[in-house]
Amino acid sequence: MQNMDFQLIEEGKYKFIETKTKGPNLMLLHGLFGALSNFQGIIHHFSSKFNIIVPILPIYELPIFQASVSGLVDYVIGFVKHKNLSGLNLVGNSLGGHIALLFALAEMDRIKTITLTGSSGLFESGMGSTFPKRGDYEFIKKKTEETFFNPEVASKELVDEVYDIVNDRAKAIRVIATAKSALRHNLGDKLQLISVPTLLIWGKNDNITPPFVAEKFKELIPNASLYFVEQCAHAPMMEKPEEFNRILEEFLIKTA
Repeated sequence: MQNMDFQLIEEGKYKFIETKTKGPNLMLLHGLFGALSNFQGIIHHFSSKFNIIVPILPIYELPIFQASVSGLVDYVIGFVKHKNLSGLNLVGNSLGGHIALLFALAEMDRIKTITLTGSSGLFESGMGSTFPKRGDYEFIKKKTEETFFNPEVASKELVDEVYDIVNDRAKAIRVIATAKSALRHNLGDKLQLISVPTLLIWGKNDNITPPFVAEKFKELIPNASLYFVEQCAHAPMMEKPEEFNRILEEFLIKTA
């Protein structure tokens, strides 16, 4: 997973990568499964012009009573204060989008823009009540493939990563607790408070957070623009990286 050009930095309880590029801050927040591998396309495209920061969210390490969206938001707030970051261009995928919104609501003065892709926070059809059966590799493979319009995007490496998480009981319990807390933590009544320019990049074939979710986000967030990506599901930055990066780059230039 860490086959990146950048070292994982550890400072106290925080693990992250940072390109240390001279330029605006671009902070990427990952979802429940997969961290750095999901963002390779963005990192490679933007690392020459932006200081890219990817905090590794402690989804599998938090004490069980803190394993929730709120626990992860607290972690991100602590991380940003530790690094004294401001002027943040936030990008969040799936649960990472949910965390980005809650973080923005708490620390709006540190944020310049928000980009959401396949974000939870309004509605998502998660793993359902059938959490992947431990040990059932084919089931995990199928579930992982369902994240994409083109199942071939679910590389063996990615499927193995999800399989390892699900088969580690301590990690699996935390994933379930976090996913359940996300379903409970609906942001519908708070989104009108988001005051920064917001970009929504959504897969037209997303089954987890379907297109109507993106339309609802656009309706509720005051300064939001929405782009649909054809033949693409829940992770546009992985499935259609060129198109995703082009839309994001235009937005970041326009709001600079």
